Amino acid sequence: MIVSVEKAAGIIKKGELVAIPTETVYGLAADAFNVDAVKNTFKQKGRPADNPLIVHISSTDQLELLTVFVSEAAKTIAESFWPGPLTIVINKRVNVPDVITGGLASVAVRMPEHPETLALINKTGPLTAPSANMSGSPSATRAVHIENDFGVDFPILEGQAPSLGIESTVLDIREEPFTILRPGAVTAAMIESQTGFKVQSSEKKLNSDKHSPGMRYTHYKPAAKVSVIDEIPSELKSNITYIFHSAETSESGESVYNYKGDFNKLAHNLYDHFRQADYLGHSQIFIEKLPDDENSSILFALKDRVSRASNS
Repeated sequence: MIVSVEKAAGIIKKGELVAIPTETVYGLAADAFNVDAVKNTFKQKGRPADNPLIVHISSTDQLELLTVFVSEAAKTIAESFWPGPLTIVINKRVNVPDVITGGLASVAVRMPEHPETLALINKTGPLTAPSANMSGSPSATRAVHIENDFGVDFPILEGQAPSLGIESTVLDIREEPFTILRPGAVTAAMIESQTGFKVQSSEKKLNSDKHSPGMRYTHYKPAAKVSVIDEIPSELKSNITYIFHSAETSESGESVYNYKGDFNKLAHNLYDHFRQADYLGHSQIFIEKLPDDENSSILFALKDRVSRASNS
């Protein structure tokens, strides 16, 4: 059920939930300072209580509601990348509910690049908004995904559907070098070139997953088994979903997708293909092994999501 900004604000202020579009994926929004509403988010999704949430804000002034000290690094990164698909992990204020942070002393924050969602946050204040799907399953990138998971009457904020299709980069800026805890459309190279800060990947920092929303447990997985294949099969079966990227192959058809090197488009449609495979009752999804390409900013994040979906 599509609702206006005004109606969505009223629902949030009553302590209820609304699905909101962002440039990455749809989020399941609740008033960040309403503990019961946030707890209901976990219940609605079936999400483990120790898996922290991202708080979404509409202005850098709202950072002061979440942290005692807004560092120069936070200001620089916000100026360079917000609104946009970059989440920062900072030290939290004591009044930030523990239910948001999984009991950690840190809080993850971002400013989404979506006009209706920013307008909503202007009216409600900061919102928690994990992906609007059942926990562990593919994130929602279309309104129909939310309807399938939560019913046709679940309120969905009006506005354009997500354009990226991959969750935000999560960057821990509490100590240098800064650490990417979850890859997304904003890469380490982009952050370093625009801010001058040194950035490392999470593999170099122990226990990084526990600080990053969406990384502690199995995520992004359809019911169908996801397998990465080195070569395109000579014969394609009708009960398998195939996702290719090679420009050399001309294979196409129902449940056969060939992106011919367009990795941004592949990322945008990945979760929809996962969900469609389950809808069709396919038991397997074959994805052509992704290449190493430093010129594509989305490839590292795309590989991460495919890897997590294919791991048992």
